[in-house]
Amino acid sequence: MQPQVHWQRQDYSRVPFWLYHDRALYDLEQQRVFRGPTWNFLGLEAEIPKPGDFRSVWVGDTPVVFNHDRDGRVHAFVNRCAHRGATICREQRGNRKVHTCVYHRWSYDQQGNLVGVPFRNGVNGKGGLDPSFDFAANGLRKLRVECLSGAVFGTFAEAPEPLADYLGPLAAAKLRRATHKPLRILGYQRQRIAGNWKLYLENVRDTYHASLLHEFMVTFGIDRATQQGGVAMDARHRHNFTYAHAASDSDQDAVAQYGQHQLRANALKLADPALLKFEREFPDDLNLAMLSIFPNCVFQQINNSLAVRQVRTKGVAEFELFWIFYGFEGDNEALTQHRLRQSNLAGPAGFVSMEDGEAIELAQRSTQAEPDACSIIEMGGRGPIVDCDFRVTDIPLRGFWSYYAELMGMEPPGAVR
Repeated sequence: MQPQVHWQRQDYSRVPFWLYHDRALYDLEQQRVFRGPTWNFLGLEAEIPKPGDFRSVWVGDTPVVFNHDRDGRVHAFVNRCAHRGATICREQRGNRKVHTCVYHRWSYDQQGNLVGVPFRNGVNGKGGLDPSFDFAANGLRKLRVECLSGAVFGTFAEAPEPLADYLGPLAAAKLRRATHKPLRILGYQRQRIAGNWKLYLENVRDTYHASLLHEFMVTFGIDRATQQGGVAMDARHRHNFTYAHAASDSDQDAVAQYGQHQLRANALKLADPALLKFEREFPDDLNLAMLSIFPNCVFQQINNSLAVRQVRTKGVAEFELFWIFYGFEGDNEALTQHRLRQSNLAGPAGFVSMEDGEAIELAQRSTQAEPDACSIIEMGGRGPIVDCDFRVTDIPLRGFWSYYAELMGMEPPGAVR
């Protein structure tokens, strides 16, 4: 299948709504994006610290397990028995020397190799596997795995570019910033959203909606368009970094720009203002930093709340957002409790993110009725700009669509990247 897309403009400033609703396109995305030449975020090494520790995750809609083997190496393989296709690891996490399918007890080692088949020689000399059965050829499908700064990535590609090249200097540097010390896992949250996964990839690259949609952020000065900040993309437009500097505006600055959009900063107060406390812990003064890595994760810093968001597709009109909240091994108890307190800012009921799911579902429902209509993505100019020192811009969205179109083979002739 070669998808035919009528792009009204070559710069991806008009995106047809049917791209969020087509089932055949979704199936092709699984092949060309998630099982294609991309590196997908699997999890954090801190989640599997000991030999035998494993985590069950998803790459698109493919179930995957990654684990540490006895030699400390990380391996990943499809979580689906080679025998009859049943799920092998049903738990989210655990520790195992051998992974055994409950259905017929086929067993696999920590590298995904088939090591055990009950009744392989039959019973009383009858039945069983043919002597020519090749164990080595019938293990689990394996992913290539690379780790960078404690983050685990996997790919189905046979000959992928190195992870460092895929990330590029920008994303690699910002990933190292987010994980600059040994990590400590604090907890998990997950959320189902009735929308297409690409709507969320747009959402996290949309740098200014937070200062309009998330009134908590605006009211209490966590994220306003009037803060100093900016956006940056890698040269291939695969990954995006958006940031804001702490305490770089005032209520008066915001009132002057927002006009009729009521800030209510003088009308609302928190019973526990510690929720808003920001302790500078990085060499820079950023209190908001979002690193979006194509195709399935976001490393977030909101004040002192640190997390990774993993996107897991569940069909053309549904995805799961899985949150891994973390701190650092050297954190004292007070800072750990502060991070836990600020974890209430994010997640499915978070003060500054619960509206994202609702907005995405609104868009998914309303665009279905008119699939040939288009969104308008023009803020910040229409040229192929990569970096800018402002955030009221749609440039990262157009960058996302340009790389997506390249992967999917749907670029318009003479496309502007």
